[in-house]
Amino acid sequence: MVHAMARVVVVFDFDKTIIDCDSDNWVVEQLGINDIFTQLLPTLPWNSLMDRMMMELHSQKKTIQDIADCLKQVPLHPKIISGIKSAHASGCDLRIVSDANTIFIETILKHYGLMDCFSEIITNPSYVDEEGRLRILHYHHHHFNSSAHGCTICPPNMCKGLVMETMRASVSAEGKSQFVYVGDGTPDFCAAMKLEQGDIVMPRKNFPLRDLIYNNKNLIKANIQEWSDGEDLGTKLQLIDAIEEKCSSLKPGTFVPADCKLQTASSISARDSFARNLLPVPR
Repeated sequence: MVHAMARVVVVFDFDKTIIDCDSDNWVVEQLGINDIFTQLLPTLPWNSLMDRMMMELHSQKKTIQDIADCLKQVPLHPKIISGIKSAHASGCDLRIVSDANTIFIETILKHYGLMDCFSEIITNPSYVDEEGRLRILHYHHHHFNSSAHGCTICPPNMCKGLVMETMRASVSAEGKSQFVYVGDGTPDFCAAMKLEQGDIVMPRKNFPLRDLIYNNKNLIKANIQEWSDGEDLGTKLQLIDAIEEKCSSLKPGTFVPADCKLQTASSISARDSFARNLLPVPR
């Protein structure tokens, strides 16, 4: 029997969303290379700069283990940990779309026992070369053989809207139809614009994504559910499994695939009311 929740895909940003800080800045500050980072910041694209910072750490005899130990110190709210585990246990398909890099994200997730909760992590490729130096590559160079993706919202390295379009196409083929997108920053707005009616976008309060959504509501089709901090987000993630009761009480055919043009008024209103109630704010 297919799990009722398997049709819901929850996509997370990573920095300042799953973790409360920026993983790149964390490593730069904790390992004492902030001065050279600040000096070079105006001269290089971000990922090239981070790759250069890893070279700097290597020249200072800092090992990949030193970097890993530093990443394991990144604080992660206990509620976020339990919320992610709960959403995964409910059958949600959890994924990450981030402009960090594979080694940083995987090191942190493994440390907190969350790696197995995510079916896909889309981020900048990174690897340790034969000299033991961490190398950080560009996402779009790697995936699209192009230096520009043509988006005016996202940084040159990664267009989250393009990533979401590709993901939705593959997910639709698997019969999953509802997206929940959780984020905080400007590039997350590009992803949010790709969400459909019946999807949910979860912007973090007092961060750029929330302001962009509220100033451009005509560009957003999804329902909006704000969150403030790790405790709040974790609580809302634990409530996702309330969907199961909603699913079982709705008539078959209420959930019309997002790409179906023959939606009836009743199916749209039923799906909207379902989505609005999906993540109730705790009273």
